[in-house]
Amino acid sequence: MTTTTPTATGPTVVAVDDAPIRPEGGSRLGWGLADTFTVVRRNLIVYTRIPEFLFFSTVQPIMFVLLFRYVFGGAIKAPGGGPYVDYLMAGIFVQSVAFGSISTAVGLAEDLQKGLLERFRALPMARAAVLAGRTTADLCRNIFVVIVITAVGYAVGFRIGAGVAAFVAGVALVLLFAYAMSWGFAVIGLSAPNSETAQVMAFPILFPLVFASPAFVPVSTMPGWLRAFALHQPVGVIITATRALMRGGPTRDPVIEALVWIAGLLIVFVPFAVRQYRRRT
Repeated sequence: MTTTTPTATGPTVVAVDDAPIRPEGGSRLGWGLADTFTVVRRNLIVYTRIPEFLFFSTVQPIMFVLLFRYVFGGAIKAPGGGPYVDYLMAGIFVQSVAFGSISTAVGLAEDLQKGLLERFRALPMARAAVLAGRTTADLCRNIFVVIVITAVGYAVGFRIGAGVAAFVAGVALVLLFAYAMSWGFAVIGLSAPNSETAQVMAFPILFPLVFASPAFVPVSTMPGWLRAFALHQPVGVIITATRALMRGGPTRDPVIEALVWIAGLLIVFVPFAVRQYRRRT
């Protein structure tokens, strides 16, 4: 049996009496993967039962697409020529999944505040499975968001400039970054006393990274010191690499730098989040 509690910030899932049973034999890795899959499945089931949550997860990125395409698009010239919407979409993809990752922090803080994480830890399951399951479920939600944004982008004139394979590689890079960001925000969620504080803590960190970046405008219009920051901070790096893959252009160096950032975020935040989870529960 599984009890689900819908909230304004996302679903909360509580295992009651159907905790995974440890089979005789088997490896710890196999148990951990099975536990993670169980948490992912439960979260995804709740997402399907709360369609309003998925709807509102897509409203903001759709509004950004329409706003920049039709309100600001006529005043902004895309570097290298071409339609502004083709330049814009890479920034929209990264911005959408980055802000969507905040839901990991809010959801974990809410679960912690209600004492649900302590109940999870009391179950015979891998300690990292709760976090891995939550971040993976949020990754699946981001996949849905990316699909919706792609459809909206095509409806307003976006076209793939470097081939389908390059576009898929760009989407994969965006989703890897979203997954890494979820682990970072998991640390915030496990450090905050409640969900409201978690959101307040996360937003000021992400806001300057998104808007002080090449997401919506070329960095050539920025002061020199801000231009350097915009091009080398993680959000800016991922946008540059994604845009090169989707729009065409040199890809090797931007993609390598992006993968280094993603690997660094995971190396730092995965063990940090697991340690924080153990300390708080």
